[in-house]
Parts: sequence; C-alpha cells; structure tokens
Amino acid sequence: MGNLKLRRRRTALAAGLATLAMAVGAAAVPAQAVDKTKYIALGDSYAAGQGAGPYLDSCYRSDNTYSELAADTKAIKLVKNAACSGKTTQEVVSTQLRQLNKSTELVTITAGGNNLGFGAIVTACGAVMVNHTEAAAAACDKASADAAAMLGSGQLAAEVGSMIQSVKAAAPNAKIVVTGYPYLYDPVPVSGDPMSVFINKAKELADGLNWAIYAAAGTDATYVDVTTAFAGHGINSLTNDPWINGATGTADGFHPTAKGYKAYFAALNAEKIYSAR
Repeated sequence: MGNLKLRRRRTALAAGLATLAMAVGAAAVPAQAVDKTKYIALGDSYAAGQGAGPYLDSCYRSDNTYSELAADTKAIKLVKNAACSGKTTQEVVSTQLRQLNKSTELVTITAGGNNLGFGAIVTACGAVMVNHTEAAAAACDKASADAAAMLGSGQLAAEVGSMIQSVKAAAPNAKIVVTGYPYLYDPVPVSGDPMSVFINKAKELADGLNWAIYAAAGTDATYVDVTTAFAGHGINSLTNDPWINGATGTADGFHPTAKGYKAYFAALNAEKIYSAR
C-alpha cells in the first residue's frame, strides 16, 4: 500500500515536471514575426513629400511623406519611395516602374496633377491675385481652360488608367491604390473678388481631377479620397492651421505641410491600406 502511494506521488511529480517543461519551452519559442507587406510608393511631388522637407534629393523626397509614415507601422516594409516631383503619369511609367516586380505587394500612386499642368495653373492664376491685369487673367483662363478640356474629353482618365494597367503588369501580385488631391483652399462663396473666383476655379479643377482618377481606378485599383481629411485646413484655413503651404516663393508653395502628409496617411490608414495582409 505504501509503495502504491509512493508510485502515485512519483507519477504526479513527473507529470507536473513535464507540464512545467512544456510551459517553459513554449515561453522560450519567440512569437512569429509579422510578415510585412512589401510596399512601393510612386507618383509626383504630392507622393514624394514636397512641401514638408527636409529633402533627400532633387526629387523633393521627404521623410515626412505618407509612405515614410507608413514605414513606421508594424505591417509595412517600404522598399522604395520612387515618387519624384513634376512627374506626369507617363513619366511615372517610364521612370519609376523599374522598382516593381512580382514580390511587390502594395503600390500607392499620387499622380495626374502634372498632366493638367498644375504648375502652370498655379503660376498663372497666382499672378492674377498679386496683380490683376488683363494679361495675367488671360493666362490664368487659358491654363484653366486647357485643364478643363482635358478633363471633359476623358483624356486624363485614360492616361491615369493606362498608368494603372502598366503598374498592374509590372507588379501582378500587388494591391494598387491611387489617391486623390486635396483642395488647395477651403471652399468659399463666390463673389466678385479675384480671390474667391480663383478658389472656386481651383476647387472645380480638383473635383474634376479627383473624379478622373476615381473613374480610372475602376476595379483594378482602390481610390482613396483626401479632401475630407484636409477639410478646414486649406491655405485660407479659418482656424489658422493650414496643412498646405501658400505662395511661399519656393518649391514648397501649394504643397502639403508635414501635417498635410499626416492627413494623407490617415486617409489611407482609415481605408486599411496599411493593415497587415
């Protein structure tokens, strides 16, 4: 009887030690590393980070841009921010797609504004606000009319669509995301003064640009709007907290600030673009 009790105690002790060993062993095994999404960012100055500085190169790439903010998340591995200031959709294809391959899992693109001649519109129409002459007004009207014609004809949507198809071919396994652009100025009632006319014209062009990008995305890409994220923080912000630089006299003018790129990141994050796959 005594031997039976002893054997039972030994058996219980052995089972307890085995359980402890298993627990210790399980604790010693490291947690499985997160399989980060391989990410490439493409596009123009609004993807590069222009306006937020400091700049890494002549493309005005900044560590404050939305793709770099995504790189700080646990789910994303930013392989390359290939975006560069001034690029059209055609130039994105010809100069940036070499970064893509079958291992690329996520591609974001902000492009299309330069197809419309964004710089020419800002320069020409900005001059009207400084010195409202007939010549300046005519130059602004022409730049705006050229952009409107491109939008109305469907040309821009076709060019953005062609870019998306090229990205899809270069990165067949990637989720493709295209973003819109914010309003430079918060909308205001239109009156007779040149400023309100310019703000309204800029809004109409931004709406047309964003609609073209949305239409081009179709089922091949995900479109992310950013106008809501920037609401109340245009150059003319009533709260004195603009997230877009005004006419600075430098290359930063009419581009997002660091806070603006945080708004881009927030809009993308809200759509779970940067979530683990």
